[in-house]
Amino acid sequence: MLNGATILITGGTGSFGKRFVTDVFQRFEPKKVIVYSRDEYKQYVMRQSFLAQREKLRFFIGDVRDKERMRRAFDGLDYVVHAAALKQVPACEYNPFEAVKTNVHGAENVVDNAIDCGVKKVVALSTDKAVNPINLYGATKLTSDKLFIGGNAYSGAHETTFSIVRYGNVAGSRGSVIPFFRSLMEKGVTDLPITDFRMTRFWITLDQAVDLVFRALEESNGGETYVTKIPSFKVTELAKAMAPNGSMREVGIREGEKLHEVMITESDSFNTCKYDDHYIIYPSTYDWWTEKRMKKGGVKVDEFFRYASDTNTEWLSAEEIRERVAKLDFVE
Repeated sequence: MLNGATILITGGTGSFGKRFVTDVFQRFEPKKVIVYSRDEYKQYVMRQSFLAQREKLRFFIGDVRDKERMRRAFDGLDYVVHAAALKQVPACEYNPFEAVKTNVHGAENVVDNAIDCGVKKVVALSTDKAVNPINLYGATKLTSDKLFIGGNAYSGAHETTFSIVRYGNVAGSRGSVIPFFRSLMEKGVTDLPITDFRMTRFWITLDQAVDLVFRALEESNGGETYVTKIPSFKVTELAKAMAPNGSMREVGIREGEKLHEVMITESDSFNTCKYDDHYIIYPSTYDWWTEKRMKKGGVKVDEFFRYASDTNTEWLSAEEIRERVAKLDFVE
């Protein structure tokens, strides 16, 4: 799929980007991989980790807000993975205009440049927070998702296609609850803070997130939203797994935080098909929702089906969580 291809990833110095680039070089023989991001120091650090691939790995300093700079980086590309975003909920709430500039206008710039430069395929990363959003971050990502889906019609006679992959917080990644609990335990804290004892989350690893992007790059026709099938866990069970001899205290849900992660809503169910290990939400636009666009092997989900961490059919016990935490490759 990516053999001989030129691939660019926006926000490529993040945890996802580093794993994605690693896997691209392990699985394929690309012509070139370009990391497009703002932080020169992070690019320097990442470059030192890929010295063996230095002939095929390039780094572009640039912001997704800067359409002209991105236009230069997009020249001659085959594929784009869009991972750049302002992701911290409190930061987006406190800096709303900045969140819109990066997450919304940045997405628009990716769509325009991809079409104008003849990119074959774009895969954008989404989040559970874009589903029924209750904070600005989620609202900007919902808008971003709609822009990418609409990009398939906007491209006109061009062959550029756009699709989305959606998942929640990656286990062990920066900002997730696992490294937070671990840091507290290292400081000697024995009563772990739980925002709400009813809270549930999906369990997804970085490898699973990358695999979902590879799937979208390989098979998407444009307009699909990919959601992987993964187990759920109760945050209280995670606390028991990490600190079996400790205690928990409920501190109250934070502003902009949800009790449960939702990936597919009841309204999405009318356009959703299930496959062996994932779901695909197809575009609701009438002329896109055809049997021809559906991947073979899919079965339409029941009407009003909802895929959420609290209604999932697969759950992890504290012991299973403990085993998985022990195998995690913590990323920054």
